[in-house]
Amino acid sequence: MNYKVKNVYGKTNNKEIIVTVPGSKSITARALLIAAIANGESVLSGAQFSNDCATFLKCLTDLKIKAEVNGTTVKICGCNGVLPAKKAEIYVGSAGTAARFIPAFLAFQSGEYTLNCSEQMKTRPVKPLINTLSALGAKFEFHEKENAYPFTIFGASNPATAVNVDISESSQFLSALLISAACAKKTVKISPYGSHGLDYVKMTVNMMRSFGAAISENDGDFTVSGGYSAQNYEIEPDLSAASYFYAMNKILDANICVEGVGENSVQGDYKFIKLLQNFEGGKIDMGSFSDQALTLAAIAPYLKEPTEICGVAHIRRQECDRIAAIVQNLTAMGVKCEEFPDGVKICPSKPQPATIKTFGDHRVAMSFALTGLRADGIVIENCEVCAKTFADYFDILEEVTAKLTK
Repeated sequence: MNYKVKNVYGKTNNKEIIVTVPGSKSITARALLIAAIANGESVLSGAQFSNDCATFLKCLTDLKIKAEVNGTTVKICGCNGVLPAKKAEIYVGSAGTAARFIPAFLAFQSGEYTLNCSEQMKTRPVKPLINTLSALGAKFEFHEKENAYPFTIFGASNPATAVNVDISESSQFLSALLISAACAKKTVKISPYGSHGLDYVKMTVNMMRSFGAAISENDGDFTVSGGYSAQNYEIEPDLSAASYFYAMNKILDANICVEGVGENSVQGDYKFIKLLQNFEGGKIDMGSFSDQALTLAAIAPYLKEPTEICGVAHIRRQECDRIAAIVQNLTAMGVKCEEFPDGVKICPSKPQPATIKTFGDHRVAMSFALTGLRADGIVIENCEVCAKTFADYFDILEEVTAKLTK
């Protein structure tokens, strides 16, 4: 389905508009897994159940973890680190977090588990994690390509107590290991190497401590000991979702606020919301909040100075090559831009009518809708891909623009 964006520039009022967005996908996924490992019944409030998080929960219930969902609240009866299922088939779909976190969990179990995925996920990087899980003691049987999905994992009955992990392509590899190391029932040392922003790892550590795990960091190495205790845990609004509305404020001089967003957030994307307050162009390293690279690129034509986004080479290997998607779509709109291995430079321009190719990527669809709020003739193809993380994004966009133009 295609969505034609309404150009509302110059037609808006300055009324305060309050928007509610789903709970954080990143926090929900981590909370689901930690609660599944914990001892006792946890209650998670404000959970997001987009496609990705619903897939994550289905993986856990297929592993015989008991869960009960009521709206955005989920009760999970934890297994105290030992899965009841010793053999299972799991489908991670296109959910990147599940594709990294679930294998790490299974590596600490004494069982045999077959994991399948979407065609898209088969191309996304997982080899560094597989290498570390193999060093941990897990065994793999690959069904198509070596070191890639789909595969069968045989858990390590006596996992190693010290491993290294390459996080150059994704910090999720480290987060996955940290969370599930609590299953080992002994101290595990994890040493990351490679360059990558660690804001999401800080979120992981914060949440692990909230559930009672003992975790320490020394010179970049992490030591995990002890398990989790069940908790009542409140999940923050998703700042990646909230950022689209704050970006609207930037380019429309609007007054939109997202309920529950505050400076004390554990999510790294708050950096982007702060950046928007005074940023009018320049060079910016977005390595630590790279989910917003597309968002900034989409509004960059409206900033006063050229914008150069750098430090995001890894986004070429996400749902699509996001740097290439930025360049292709901006070029289609007549916006002058220059592509680099780790980013893009975008010049101030007046975007021309174009159909945005989304490449099956939810963030491409949601980000470039912003461009169309200030330009004529911008059409988002396959807008339904936003269901991966924010199913009603375009419905809320319709409501917000209606309120802005009353």
